[in-house]
Amino acid sequence: MDIYFTNTLTKQKEKFKPIRKDEVRIYSCGPTVYKDATIGNMRTNIFQDVLRRILRYNGYKIRHAMNITDVGHLVSDGDDGEDKMIKSAREEHKTPLEIAEYYTNLFFNDLKDLNIETPEIVCKATDHIPEMLEYVELLVKKGYAYETSTAIYFDISKLDKYPILSSINLEDQKAGARVEIDEEKRNPYDFALWIKAPENHLMKWNSSWGPSYPGWHIECSAMSLKYLGEQFDIHTGGIDLIPTHHENEIAQSKGRTGKIPANYWLHGEYLLINGGKMSKSLGNVYLLKDIKEKGYDPLVYKLFCYSCHYRNKLNFTWEGIEATSKSLERLRNAYQTHLQGNDELKDADIRKISDIEEKFHKAINDDMNMPLAMSFVWEAARFEKKNPKVAELLQKFDTVLGIEINKIQESKNEEIPEEITNLLEQRKIAREQKEWSKSDEIRDLIKEKGYIVKDTKNGQELEKLEQKNVEKRKGWYIWQYYYQEDQDI
Repeated sequence: MDIYFTNTLTKQKEKFKPIRKDEVRIYSCGPTVYKDATIGNMRTNIFQDVLRRILRYNGYKIRHAMNITDVGHLVSDGDDGEDKMIKSAREEHKTPLEIAEYYTNLFFNDLKDLNIETPEIVCKATDHIPEMLEYVELLVKKGYAYETSTAIYFDISKLDKYPILSSINLEDQKAGARVEIDEEKRNPYDFALWIKAPENHLMKWNSSWGPSYPGWHIECSAMSLKYLGEQFDIHTGGIDLIPTHHENEIAQSKGRTGKIPANYWLHGEYLLINGGKMSKSLGNVYLLKDIKEKGYDPLVYKLFCYSCHYRNKLNFTWEGIEATSKSLERLRNAYQTHLQGNDELKDADIRKISDIEEKFHKAINDDMNMPLAMSFVWEAARFEKKNPKVAELLQKFDTVLGIEINKIQESKNEEIPEEITNLLEQRKIAREQKEWSKSDEIRDLIKEKGYIVKDTKNGQELEKLEQKNVEKRKGWYIWQYYYQEDQDI
């Protein structure tokens, strides 16, 4: 079955054609390890994890490289300001190495909590200084870079086209209005490949230009070249990387190899908090540990991210997380019910199950349409016949979802009111005596009191109804569209 991705490079949805027949090579921009990764950062990692899982679902082998930026990323994301690692080290009274190690470990702990697969290759910037230096020296030799008193800059005028990914019109930009002015720059948009270090700079290496350190962009070009070759299949990252980091990666690669390094560029959109930006000043910067501290399984957040396409903004609310937590519980319970079921499946049932699987496959292959895919997960979970074959299908779906659908939910041990218990007993007697009207009346009465009765082969099962508050749930109505369960919006 064909796979389609929306390619930032061409601005179109395209059929995926890997360079190699059975292997896909991917490069992902990893964290700058100077502070905690936010849930916004984690959304990008979740989308990259789903990408891996979908490709493997389609039979491909994966060779995936991800960098760890532990030097060179300046505070401004440009060519001015202090290195983020050094700034954090000064503020926390630690060495840059200690800062990098601490936040790298936290990052990978978050990946583990979210059941995100570790890429086959994890490469630190500081472990690849020789490769970066060699890359810059070659760009200078080929005439794509020049030296000033402060840095080695890439000369964008040497390219036939810049930018390529973004829609910025350089002619419409006034010098200094958007980018920092450096009088020695030939063009305001020229960017630093290598930076000459002040005497008191903590992270610096010897080079032909004296003690110095890399710019932010060069590490990804050098490491993707080393581990994936001059051209590979897919480059991923957050949408914020398009106009700076990824544009400059392409520029560097074209200067060295004459090629755009990746054929497909995939970008995940922003995470919003209650409809607005995540901001320290607003006090709404959330980490994965904040979700865990409220008692939620961290995989609830992963499932929450599937409520929205990766190319669309996703609005985070605690009401949405609560709803998703209940959804995850229902999915896991449904899996166990099917696993333990023994309903006979007829040919028509087998065809229905096969149809659900095909629809799921088409959805994930259509530019990773996880909201649509989840509607078919729910169709399987709610399948009328309870049979291990359905559980097997749900487990197969989970190779893409990665939400541990086979995990047994802990019982909440909520005490059922005596009134409800008595009504259940009355209904049981009514059903035994085939008094169906009376049984229905008692069922409706139980529902009015906040509970749903389900008749199963094991007898009556009770489920507490959630309070309905449409106004409160406006922020996640899309979720309910795809994840509708037993209740209406």
